[in-house]
Amino acid sequence: MEKVENLIPMVVFARVVETLSFTEAALSLGMSKSSVSRDISTLEKRIGAMLLKRTTRKIEITEFGLSYYQHCFKILNELRAAERFVRDYYEEPTGTIKILAPVTFGKQYVVPALNAYLERNMMANVDLDLSDKEVEIKESPYDLSVLVAQDTPTHEHTTFLCSIQWGLYATPECVARMRPIQSPADLPAHNYILFRGVARTVSLPFRKEKQKISVDVHSRFRSNNSVALINMALSGLGIAYLPNYVARESIATGKLIRLLPGWQMDEYKVWLLSKTKNTMTSGIKRFSDELQQLISGAELKEAR
Repeated sequence: MEKVENLIPMVVFARVVETLSFTEAALSLGMSKSSVSRDISTLEKRIGAMLLKRTTRKIEITEFGLSYYQHCFKILNELRAAERFVRDYYEEPTGTIKILAPVTFGKQYVVPALNAYLERNMMANVDLDLSDKEVEIKESPYDLSVLVAQDTPTHEHTTFLCSIQWGLYATPECVARMRPIQSPADLPAHNYILFRGVARTVSLPFRKEKQKISVDVHSRFRSNNSVALINMALSGLGIAYLPNYVARESIATGKLIRLLPGWQMDEYKVWLLSKTKNTMTSGIKRFSDELQQLISGAELKEAR
């Protein structure tokens, strides 16, 4: 059974080693010098070994004490980290957070999360840049960047937010006018609403268990903005290739139907990048929490 009663004396011992002074250790821990001395003596009795050699002039650490300190130091370090966490959590966020986010994802998730964050933190300010440009965050003016990518970013300070599944969507009326679509092979004959690319004909990827298929389709309408694409899809022009978060609300209200839901298509991941480890202030941590809660709530609704 773990001797939890040793924890406080172990922290006291670690401070004595760091300061080489009972007096300084006592001051840093808010204890009396006699209490520090008593805790060290108690610890030595419990473990059955001498940790310190005391003289009137100095303190010497025994060989066993030096080895034992390595374990005590870890406890002291964790205690300090816990205290920093509590302090940062309750600290009122101030200053300005500069954030870069993709246009559509930013409007749908980042802006509502920032709204909740600003309502709860009256001294905080935000500078949001909604743009689909790519930047190297270390060299940019931004504190945070929301990145949508298929591959895991190489930047070391990242937080995973969610996955984005792409799929084919159309209105019930549009589907009713079509020949039945039962497999990817039935797709080429229809009109498509696609993100703008180099060519009007694109190859759509499909995966199902061990099957992998690519189907060439022709775009009737192209745009670089997913809001324009979903509005065109809702008009009944054709089949739109969209990320699930863009179509989520229209699916919930029955305005759009997912075609071939048993097949997986492109998958992207969304990451929150912080410029440096020190950038993660209490304000940024709180915003990150707000954003993750908002995304999780939307995903739970979709799953129901």
